[in-house]
Amino acid sequence: ATIYRFGLGWPKFDKLWYVLAAPFYARFKHGRRAYASCWSMMASYGGFAGLIFTWLTPKIKMLLTLQEGDPPEYIIKRVGVFRPLFYRIFKRVDEIQAISHFLAEWGKKMGFKSEPEVIPNGVDLARFSADVALETKHQIREGFGFSDSDIVLVTASRLVLKNGVNDIILALKHLPENYKVLIIGFGEDEESLKSLAIEKGLSGRVVFAGRRDHEELPRLLKSSDIFIRPSLSEGLGNSFLEAMAAGLPIIGTPVGGIPDFLKDGETGVFCNPSDPESVAKAVKRIQEEPGLKQGLIERGRRLVMEGYSWDRVAVDMRQIFNDLASRT
Repeated sequence: ATIYRFGLGWPKFDKLWYVLAAPFYARFKHGRRAYASCWSMMASYGGFAGLIFTWLTPKIKMLLTLQEGDPPEYIIKRVGVFRPLFYRIFKRVDEIQAISHFLAEWGKKMGFKSEPEVIPNGVDLARFSADVALETKHQIREGFGFSDSDIVLVTASRLVLKNGVNDIILALKHLPENYKVLIIGFGEDEESLKSLAIEKGLSGRVVFAGRRDHEELPRLLKSSDIFIRPSLSEGLGNSFLEAMAAGLPIIGTPVGGIPDFLKDGETGVFCNPSDPESVAKAVKRIQEEPGLKQGLIERGRRLVMEGYSWDRVAVDMRQIFNDLASRT
């Protein structure tokens, strides 16, 4: 693949410059390479750029991938005065590939006339399913200040409101003292979440691990006991799938694309959005209901292995590209 980068390192300017400049540069390159199709990632900046490019090259077929994680209402509000043009993206595209059935339905509501193809994101199965030595797990837990008797609840996400990290922290008020939280990630809410833990007297039970390399993530997951993300919205939720591949039971909310893979009591446990007590009840259910935890681990891992490998995703995506090429 050849990658052309647009921008000067100023995020707000670069996004606008990308939308305005990339389509014309692509049109110039198209004159030399004769592209068969245009692939826009997400309906926002990529969608606008793809729409302009297809205006410049009407015969080009356009594929739009929907993998938005924000609530549709928020997305529409953020588009503002460009809303009519935003709707035009969905009416113009020749094919939509969505990472969840929730996003596929959203694409149709936005004006796409055909049936979107649902092809999820994949998981690096070899990396996340690899065994980790007991001694390594012990060292990792010890490094974070966790004892062998602690129950470690882990989450890996951007620290923003939609991911409900505050509800995990508050859930500790409804759980015994040996229940601790490991928060992996960074984001705009990091300082407010740290302040929340201090305010509620929970700072000794919450560890902020910060940004971690993706190669380190499997070891951190496997050194924990339960994965939780009580999302307010979710396009799909790759972190859940990675945790399942790593052999952890998962807790999530029935929002967005999460129900595609989380079946309550089968591959995970549901909690309610914005409800810390519900999070705590889900944790207790996994720990206390006979046979549930091991069953969730086994069924969750099998589901990911069978349906979320990158090899399978690649085959399905290739079919979309071939179909688009055949329409030119």
